[in-house]
Amino acid sequence: MSVPLEVSAPIPRGAEHDPDAALSIHDLTVAYDRRPVLWDVDLDVPRGCLAAIVGPNGAGKSTLIKSCLDLLPRISGDVRIFGETWRAVRKRVAYVPQRESVDWDFPVSALDVVAMGTYARLGWLRPVGRKQKKSAMQALDRVGLADYAHRQISQLSGGQQQRVFLARALVQDADLYLMDEPFSSVDAATEQAIVEVLRALRQSGATLVVVHHDLQTVAEYFEHVILLNMRVVASGPMAETLTHENLRPPTEVG
Repeated sequence: MSVPLEVSAPIPRGAEHDPDAALSIHDLTVAYDRRPVLWDVDLDVPRGCLAAIVGPNGAGKSTLIKSCLDLLPRISGDVRIFGETWRAVRKRVAYVPQRESVDWDFPVSALDVVAMGTYARLGWLRPVGRKQKKSAMQALDRVGLADYAHRQISQLSGGQQQRVFLARALVQDADLYLMDEPFSSVDAATEQAIVEVLRALRQSGATLVVVHHDLQTVAEYFEHVILLNMRVVASGPMAETLTHENLRPPTEVG
């Protein structure tokens, strides 16, 4: 039987971190059944940038996103969003999980799913009204799915389901978007639609941190990159960070 992990108290933050960063992570370690998945992760993501998290399978990319949102317990470390804990600024943060993690057989329409994005600002005990449904329809229109608003999500293709998730994030009108592989298993048209929405959000001043799996497109889509393999290999502006040296596998010693 596994022993529950304890979350340590926040670590005092030193001068090495940017106090104006949108996302600031200090010495973060996360484990499953006491097996480390992330180890001493330390990085800053500047405000108003489009950032990718890139790494091999099992590198801890999704774990990093989830731990920032307190969806997974930490062994140690501290995460700050706009200088605050996630719970203090949760209304300013939107999360797009992996499509594969959702039960798409739940009997609900695309419009209903998108309207769920208004709950954080509306409050759980207040019903979704005309204003919220109008915002949800506008978000669906932005991702090209206005004609599918009343269709059951189980009847949508994988790419359309991913667009619904993106629309749900859009309706939150957040300052920070954390997205877990939004380009996974989508067609070329959906991928380009997602890129256009990301760029529009970036242009409006939002910060986006996106788990991405394709090295061929990362430099085209993003301006900041975090190379992750359980630890941070490198983090920074794309031109300085996505280099052959940083992508080279570590040399075994001995």
